Amino acid sequence: MWSILALEVKMAQHLKACFVACKVSWTDLQALCRRARVACIELEVNKGSFNEYEVEYVADYMKQNGKEYFLIKWKGYSESENTWEPRKNLKCPKLLKVFMSDLDAALRRPKERWRFEDSIELDQKAVGYLIQKAKQRQILKCWETRINKSSRQNGRIYVQNDVDLEGMPQDFTYIDDYRVGEGVEITPTAVGCECKDCFRDPVAGCCPGLAQHRLAYTDRGVVRVRPGEPIYECNSRCRCGPDCINRVVQRGIQYDLCIFRTDNGRGWGVRTLDRILKNTFVMEYLGEIITTEEAERRGEAYDSQGATYLFDLDYVEDVFTVDAANYGNVSHFVNHSCEPNLQVYNVFIDNLDERLPRIVFFATRYIKAGEELTFDYKMQIDPVDAESSKMDFSLATVEGPSRKRMRVECKCGVESCRKYLF
Repeated sequence: MWSILALEVKMAQHLKACFVACKVSWTDLQALCRRARVACIELEVNKGSFNEYEVEYVADYMKQNGKEYFLIKWKGYSESENTWEPRKNLKCPKLLKVFMSDLDAALRRPKERWRFEDSIELDQKAVGYLIQKAKQRQILKCWETRINKSSRQNGRIYVQNDVDLEGMPQDFTYIDDYRVGEGVEITPTAVGCECKDCFRDPVAGCCPGLAQHRLAYTDRGVVRVRPGEPIYECNSRCRCGPDCINRVVQRGIQYDLCIFRTDNGRGWGVRTLDRILKNTFVMEYLGEIITTEEAERRGEAYDSQGATYLFDLDYVEDVFTVDAANYGNVSHFVNHSCEPNLQVYNVFIDNLDERLPRIVFFATRYIKAGEELTFDYKMQIDPVDAESSKMDFSLATVEGPSRKRMRVECKCGVESCRKYLF
């Protein structure tokens, strides 16, 4: 296998005009070039770096006569070529810090209790756990990289699991815009505003005015309309530019967020790594737009699992639903709370069909960095404050007279908890 890869690297030097898709990562290609002792300008590999080695992960640990040794898996080398190295040979403090934390879990005792022992040798079970944990982090890191490469936003998405060995979700594709399902047609808007300054000098009320509504944002991009009132942003046909104050949701997520594994049985969750001000945009609820009939069919399967990612688009009519089960963004992982810090709004941008609003989350209050983001899966809007008495932002329950829905226990932990999600 190695000889073939080395040959491919050498051949690539003579086939400069030939391009093929590569399944090997950039750092792996660098390691392959160094091992084959092939210089490559594009990969920044030269003769002076042939003897450089990069740690892929730490596979084992032992202590002899008070000295620590680590079994290293080298990037670009097979596991059979792992080597034991003393700490002084390793220049990867962050990786070692993470490994020592995993080692505490493997030994099932804190570092303060074993660090003074003169000799330590791990059993097979502990070694297996450490390798599994290291490979899990690699998988999650690759997934994190793919998420951010596919996203068109300023905020970065991180992935972290310090709780168990669960890897990336199966049968889930991260998307940065809605996926249109069968039987759904979206007609792009044919009109836009003629404003030069949509906030200070709106022409005919700008885009909200064309729909007989008011501008939803302040000059700082903070939402100022009540939940239940629609938001009409400027669109691709508008005269204003990308910095227009009425373009908030379409700029995407602006905060660094982390998909993390919860430690109380709630699966994955989402926390913010930045502070978020009250009434500011946080994220969209993306997924596949499907018909209500298709939602009812899928709902039967989701009911048996005790969970659902179906979100009814019932601003004026209950015709379409967003399904984020297999296609979605970071919102797929946001947990429920009976006292949420996110509020749902209907937003219209390049499509003015009132049956197809974009589902968007804004902060209900100031949210500290490190705090988990949540919304109420059974969220209701007060009809006195809302435009429509039909306004219901809850996740679709898809109940029918012939089916009894499985009751799902709520684990949000707040004092006002309703005890059940559905």
